Amino acid sequence: MKRKFILEGLGCANCAAKMEEAINKLDGVKEATVNFLTQKLVIVGEEERMPAIVQAAEKIVKNIEPDTTMKRA
Repeated sequence: MKRKFILEGLGCANCAAKMEEAINKLDGVKEATVNFLTQKLVIVGEEERMPAIVQAAEKIVKNIEPDTTMKRA
């Protein structure tokens, strides 16, 4: 299952790389990519785990860059 999000307020390319690395380590994630230029996050993962993955991804985004909000694209 693939989910796309807009990372509003993302202001740091290094932070985007840290987010991508951390989200890729979550259980059930097959692939996560953060594009700093377009401010998009794409998560490919197991369908039954997706709600937990999205919740964990939101926490990761907030921890790395508190002013960034994650919205469904």
